[in-house]
Amino acid sequence: MRLPLVFISVLLCRGLAQSTVVDNYIASESPIAKAGLLANIGPSGSKSSGAKAGVVVASPSTTDPNYLFTWTRDSSLVFKVIVDQFTQGIDSSLRGLIEDFVGAESVLQQTSNPSGAITTGGLGEPKFNIDLSAFTGSWGRPQRDGSALRSTALITYANWLIKNGNASFVSDTLWPMIQLDLDYVQNNWNQSTFDLWEEINSSSFFTTAVQHRALRQGITLAQAIGQTSVVSGYTAQAENLLCFLQSYWNPSGGYMTANTGGGRSGIDSNTVLTSIHTFDSDAGCDDATFQPCSDKALLNLLTYVNSFRSVYSINSGIPTSQAAAVGRYPEDVYFNGNPWYLSTLGVAEQLYDALLVWNQQQSIMVTPTSQPFFALFQSDIAPGTYGSTTSTFSSLISSIKDYADGFVAIVADRTPADGGLSEQFDKNTGAPLSAVDLTWSYASALTAFAARGGFVPESWGAKGLTVPSICENNPGPTVSATFNVNATTVMGENIFLTGSVASLDTWSPDNALALSAANYPIWSITVDIPANTNVEYKYIRKNNGVITWESDPNNEVSTPASGTITLNDSWR
Repeated sequence: MRLPLVFISVLLCRGLAQSTVVDNYIASESPIAKAGLLANIGPSGSKSSGAKAGVVVASPSTTDPNYLFTWTRDSSLVFKVIVDQFTQGIDSSLRGLIEDFVGAESVLQQTSNPSGAITTGGLGEPKFNIDLSAFTGSWGRPQRDGSALRSTALITYANWLIKNGNASFVSDTLWPMIQLDLDYVQNNWNQSTFDLWEEINSSSFFTTAVQHRALRQGITLAQAIGQTSVVSGYTAQAENLLCFLQSYWNPSGGYMTANTGGGRSGIDSNTVLTSIHTFDSDAGCDDATFQPCSDKALLNLLTYVNSFRSVYSINSGIPTSQAAAVGRYPEDVYFNGNPWYLSTLGVAEQLYDALLVWNQQQSIMVTPTSQPFFALFQSDIAPGTYGSTTSTFSSLISSIKDYADGFVAIVADRTPADGGLSEQFDKNTGAPLSAVDLTWSYASALTAFAARGGFVPESWGAKGLTVPSICENNPGPTVSATFNVNATTVMGENIFLTGSVASLDTWSPDNALALSAANYPIWSITVDIPANTNVEYKYIRKNNGVITWESDPNNEVSTPASGTITLNDSWR
């Protein structure tokens, strides 16, 4: 039987009692979460009927919502958990599943889809059918984090293989797949992308960060197996990514802006998930890569958590020094907007990662930026460095551990008796909601539990990185595109163009590109746009400050790898 929330709230004030509650929950839930995760992997998983070998079913739910698909992002995050458990010697039986994953993803990389073929943007396709065929319905595409996350999972496995005398498999089988993904990242990192939640098409903090990590890991692997020809290109774009990553910081709001578009505050679980999925304990509390104990990551966590205290009634009356249920972002309306298991566990995991580093380095640095976070636990704390011999260090370690455990305790209280983890739980009643047996929820439980137990993931090279003083523009490979539109206008009216990529001013009506009327009524412009990319665009009219957009849907073009293209349109 799960503990009632009122009792959980009482236990929050009693560190030992809460710790026991969390210990017991982890002991009981860990095997359930792992079994739930494996049940959703084809072909033998008990809840993955119809899925090919190595295919991760996001959820067996088929209605309200239908998640019976495989997402590149989700699958890669899930298999990173599996690869970590195998390579760390936790479960040697998982190797066959990893090999199945390699086989499935090699097929999906080559599967033509609405985002394009392998050379024309297909690696940006977010999801596929579980029989490895393309999903051809409308969707938020492209999503440019999948390739980066897949390469990270494969590189972690490749590193283990090299250490264990199987470099040939890495060179012959894994590297060709990894290079496809890393080349896609190198050539497309600065193009717009749908965000983690598949709702906003702009630049995404999570995507930028995991792309940066992937290139850094790819550089090290390439050097290890003699693929040095890619190193200079990957290094140049990794530097640009690291530089661009800094631009998301909102100093006045005290948080990382999750997306550059969309009209929301930008406070988002995206940022906490970024911190845990780019964790490198060797980097300490580095700000540039947003490590879990960095001052910006800690203030961001505080801002993010507090944004939900007045949004969900189940958080009513909980003091700000104690954990609260959190969701994707405070403006969320999906299923009426509720806490998510993976988001709540993600906060706990970031804090556990931070505790691991502080204990490793035997000190905690409080800066003016992070001081509000530490003030949760010691209201009069001043900026400074507190070593392990001080009472402040011991007190903070204990209090922050208790705070982190509080998020796990919330999830424990909202986990049904059978241990199943859905996508969300109701913001008023705490009852499970949305997709049942969400594979990502199970994965997030396993990684949070592992972090609490002191698991140290493989370093990816974040230590010692320096942010370039100037961010260079990286257009990547481009094609010359001539846009022609047949549009009749009135005196004083002109036609402009904008679209989904930076060279089309990323849907900005104010900065839209002016077309020439030299061949009226055909209006024309020639622009260099990204190659190998699915580009959306629209024409707009401007007349004395009045802007009129074309009717929906957006125009679309999948650009070739090189050369020129001509697009002949009529105003809609």
